[in-house]
Amino acid sequence: MSEAPAVVFVVDDDPSMRRSLDTLLRSVGLDVRLFSSADEFMRATRPDAPGCIVLDVRLPGMSGLAFQQELAKSGVALPVIFITGHGDVPMTVRAMKAGAAEFLTKPFDNQMLLDAVHAAIGRDRARRREALSLAALQARYQGLTEREKQVMKLVTAGRVNKQIAAELGLSVVTVKVHRGQVMRKMLAKSVAELVRMADRLGPPGAP
Repeated sequence: MSEAPAVVFVVDDDPSMRRSLDTLLRSVGLDVRLFSSADEFMRATRPDAPGCIVLDVRLPGMSGLAFQQELAKSGVALPVIFITGHGDVPMTVRAMKAGAAEFLTKPFDNQMLLDAVHAAIGRDRARRREALSLAALQARYQGLTEREKQVMKLVTAGRVNKQIAAELGLSVVTVKVHRGQVMRKMLAKSVAELVRMADRLGPPGAP
């Protein structure tokens, strides 16, 4: 199944800049949503699609940098590309440390912005794929019985069947059965792959 079309959210209080960005981004086939303030963006219903935010640093009400922090608190993981006519080094450093994808100073080259947007969308697509993959892994793990989870924990800790049997008070044959079920349900082709799965699950869902 092909991935959903990307959406670029432009947040800028300058109507002429919004129009210019809208024309530029649509010229390369991107879906664009325009907002004049951070509050307007937060109130809007946004599609569940890969994308990024092109954000002016200076906005009425909440500034772009404060908005970046608010997005993180709200769980909005869209990459942010800052644009500003008044950039300085401390501001750039602060934005990039907070996870901004790019920081462009006006007037910027159109191709530079398009490259930044495509890179940010690629980053968001990768994040979404990883999130879906992890959710599927967590679902498989939750499909294990409590005993199978115990066996998985010991297998991925490096215990052999005899040690697992002794620790859980089971026969070696029973351990082998549970171990086989764990491998089958987790879709693991090897113990090494199962260990990598356990690492990805991490706390609190770690076995």
